[in-house]
Amino acid sequence: MKKIAVLAMMMVAGLSAVAQSADPVIMKINGKDITRSEFEYSFNKNNSDGVIDKKTVEEYVPLYVDFKLKVAEAESQRLDTLSALSKELDGYKEQMVIPTIVDSAYIEREARRTYDNTASRFEGQDLLTASHILVLMRQDATDEQQAAAKVRIDSIYAVLKAVPKEQLAEAFAQMATEKSDDKGSAQRGGALGQFGKGMMIPDFEAAAYALKAGEMSAPVKSTVGWHLIYMTDRHPFESYEFHHDNIIKFLEQRGIQEAAANAYLDSVSSERQITRAQLVNELLEKLMAEDAELRNLSQEYYDGTLMYEVAKKDVWDKAQEDTAGQEAYFKAHKKDFAWDSPRFVGIVIHTKDAASMDKVKKLVKGAPEEKWAETAVSVNSDSVKVVRVERGLFKQGDNANVDKLIFKQKTELKPMADYPVTDVWGKVLKAPRTAKDTQGQVATDFQNEQEKLWVEKLRKKFPVEVYDDVVKTVNKH
Repeated sequence: MKKIAVLAMMMVAGLSAVAQSADPVIMKINGKDITRSEFEYSFNKNNSDGVIDKKTVEEYVPLYVDFKLKVAEAESQRLDTLSALSKELDGYKEQMVIPTIVDSAYIEREARRTYDNTASRFEGQDLLTASHILVLMRQDATDEQQAAAKVRIDSIYAVLKAVPKEQLAEAFAQMATEKSDDKGSAQRGGALGQFGKGMMIPDFEAAAYALKAGEMSAPVKSTVGWHLIYMTDRHPFESYEFHHDNIIKFLEQRGIQEAAANAYLDSVSSERQITRAQLVNELLEKLMAEDAELRNLSQEYYDGTLMYEVAKKDVWDKAQEDTAGQEAYFKAHKKDFAWDSPRFVGIVIHTKDAASMDKVKKLVKGAPEEKWAETAVSVNSDSVKVVRVERGLFKQGDNANVDKLIFKQKTELKPMADYPVTDVWGKVLKAPRTAKDTQGQVATDFQNEQEKLWVEKLRKKFPVEVYDDVVKTVNKH
């Protein structure tokens, strides 16, 4: 008995060792294991062919640690339990699960229902394939107009009636192309395609059903005018088996598989008395156990969503709103934002005429810099736009008009369409004066610095263990 127990323990230990060697832990972040396969998935995806700034495994490790620290912070704040974020994650899980659910019985029932609904509309009547020639006649036509329409349809009928039966189809199509007032079908030789009961005007339909294949009707009067009808083919509505494949394709184009999956999730969750989200989690866990790619993709989405939310909340939004902090950062790093050439800060003005230009320049002369553009367009009214303005911080090459008028380049002015008079208003700067003059670069660099400081705090807050021996085996096992 003791030998059996020892043997069992050895087997368990052996299986554990196999599992560990198959996918060992490469690092621990706040006590959570990160497997080598998860790290490899991220590393290989972000360092594939075509990536400009490729990293070695050793260079990528600290970047991945930082990423996982942000996820740990989000989890510590329980951001994944917030209703909006939880709903987003649940929606993503459903997107992963739904394509794997194939409820053949549901799809077959919908296909049969579609067939039965279609067949019932025909009430056992044949499907018809016919062409027609129309002489249009308004319902309020005068007696004279009615007589003219009747003469016209009778003359067409007389010509076609004299055609031998074996040549009638071709002659009818030619006549429809030349004479029919239904220009849509005339382009197809009068062809109306296939139709059945209830799909045409009653008088027309009654006359069509009275014809055999290869026959032409006498003139038929309807609510839109006079018709001649040529019956190309007629046959009973085919069986379900005949239409089955086309019905399935039709339903697939309209999302039947997703509808079937949703019906399955609703039915099973109701039957088992669990929430739909719980059922989706169960199904996703099974799928991930069998598919490492899916498991890693799901983890990547979860981590990425949490990382984005916590970084936005704790760093990005605060940094963008901290204009005082940005200005202080600019003053402390002013040399990093020096320009290699002057800039023109101001507006390019386009007007309908010289008088409007003079008016604009007089107005902006007394306005503060931040109001130049607003002041310039104030001469416009709701109905008349005599001024268009381009506002910016321009370096040489950014704008042909600035190049010509400010930087004195040998270029041509480029007036706006319908605004032939062009001029500029502003000033030339040799260096940025404030953070705003760097066109967002200070804001970006300030945000990056704040994020770096934040990550340093996270490294102190959460324990990090990296197993270098496993790192060395990445993509080498």
